[in-house]
Amino acid sequence: MSFMTMVVIGCSFVGVSALVFAVATMFRPAKEGVVEDRLAMLTGMKQVAATVAKPTLLTTPLDDTRSFADRLLTKFGGIKFFFEQADSPLDASKILLITGGLFAVGCVIPVAARLPLMVAPVAGLGLAPLPFVYLYFRRKRRLAQFQKQLPEALELISRALRAGHSLGAGFSLVGSEMADPIGKEFARAFEEQNFGVALEESLENMTERVPNLDLRFFATAVILQRQTGGDLAEILDKIGRLIRERFQIWGAIQALTGEGRLSGIVLLALPPVLFVAMYRLNPEYCTPLFTDPMGHQMLAYAIVMQIIGALVIKKIINIKV
Repeated sequence: MSFMTMVVIGCSFVGVSALVFAVATMFRPAKEGVVEDRLAMLTGMKQVAATVAKPTLLTTPLDDTRSFADRLLTKFGGIKFFFEQADSPLDASKILLITGGLFAVGCVIPVAARLPLMVAPVAGLGLAPLPFVYLYFRRKRRLAQFQKQLPEALELISRALRAGHSLGAGFSLVGSEMADPIGKEFARAFEEQNFGVALEESLENMTERVPNLDLRFFATAVILQRQTGGDLAEILDKIGRLIRERFQIWGAIQALTGEGRLSGIVLLALPPVLFVAMYRLNPEYCTPLFTDPMGHQMLAYAIVMQIIGALVIKKIINIKV
């Protein structure tokens, strides 16, 4: 059995498994989210009273409200924060359902087009990750918007402090006056404090939901100021000015690396586009890639080299500020 055949079999197994999991989640009854929102402060409760014979809402850990898809995706790391950071309208069950459906569509199209049978699982695996790609770019866009709004939010809190308001009132002002995503995050932090959560803990929760370096600077400055004292309004003004200067440097870097990004796009898109063109012009010329063992090795080598090239280009043009 050749290497390419083993890869195709493994990919087909993964795709079919994802489809089965997605179909299973369709028949799982939906859970009410109102109680979970109201009792979010009890998330850390892990023990159930031994004297209670029948589990109740207050004695059952809130993790039990998660669907099978949520439990499945949680095994792959911080998928919960990934969904929160993307502010996705789709839950884990719908994501898995769409993933399985796209994999099936990707397998059916090559068969209907009478392409080589080994193209079907490859096409299915090419379409299956699209929901996660969508979530990735949605998360990236939301975090970038948060970073752009952060200097204005810090200046708003600074002006509120100079006007004699408390820090919590500044959080509430940002939540009510500024648009999402920063308004939603600061409003959530303010609501957590209203439910009795310490300010330090609510700031830590917000930095976990929004992995932003400047936000961590802000949270650290607030915690240190509460412990040691100082003019918090002046500190926030300096942080906001620092963020704006970083934006200027980042814009200059983006302009200087524009040519490298365009070159990378052209180099990465050229091989697959050229392959499609050659297949349309002369299918017999490309068929050995799918029928001959040496063609399988060449195809796998080409895919690996494409991935390595993409990583190298990204490393060159990605300059952190």
